[in-house]
Amino acid sequence: MTYWNEKAALVTGGSAGLGKAIARSLVSAGARVALVARDASNLRSAADELGGAARGVVSIPADVTREDDVARMAERAGSELGTIDGPLFHGAGRSDRGEALATPVSRFDELWRINFVAAVLCAQALAPALRAARGHLVLIGSLASKSASRHLGAYPAAKFALAAFAQQMRLEHDARELHTLLVCPGPLARVDAGSRYDARAVGLPDSARRPGGGVKLKGLDPERLAARILDACRDRRAELIVPGRARMLFALSQLSPAWGDWFVRRMT
Repeated sequence: MTYWNEKAALVTGGSAGLGKAIARSLVSAGARVALVARDASNLRSAADELGGAARGVVSIPADVTREDDVARMAERAGSELGTIDGPLFHGAGRSDRGEALATPVSRFDELWRINFVAAVLCAQALAPALRAARGHLVLIGSLASKSASRHLGAYPAAKFALAAFAQQMRLEHDARELHTLLVCPGPLARVDAGSRYDARAVGLPDSARRPGGGVKLKGLDPERLAARILDACRDRRAELIVPGRARMLFALSQLSPAWGDWFVRRMT
């Protein structure tokens, strides 16, 4: 029997990528999981892939940037799985490409809502149940939550806000009652890495099309990362930064922004 056995978890962005990998790890560990995403068809496919109702997996189509959708999501998750007494994993998010001054304010608002506001809405909706169950709030940030990079458009500003929210949650809630984990991973290994942002990267250097805007890091395996996230969550850690050596950059940037900027330019 594992720590996650029979716990009820909710994963936003659960139909693909890291969200689906986290859901798969939870199901394998005996948890019941509600998958949440906007595309109902992709969501059903993901739920079926993970075993469907027979394995305690339900799919809940919702746009987590909308307060009314989040309220319905929380109500349905409760009715189908019971109290969400395990983790809330907020994996919904979107990256970007572009130069900051050329990025329309509407794009900043769009990424702000999916990468940050959605996390706040979900946390507010489910925090009472999580707190009562001594559960976990897991926020999937990015290395861009700690250090900006060139040509990522509206993405870093939204992810920085997520890091601030995670710290507020840690300061306001005893981790033994409501635990908050901020995950800051580098780029994930994907089939379409290097081409998925072609349309957004027109007019930018070729490096901007690559994962992380050209950061010199190997793509992370989502399944291995998911296992590390569950371990960090169970241990009630405050942060998980992958790769760990990125902490050196973050510390350097705090000591000297000029040195940090120099290091970012060297690494991208």
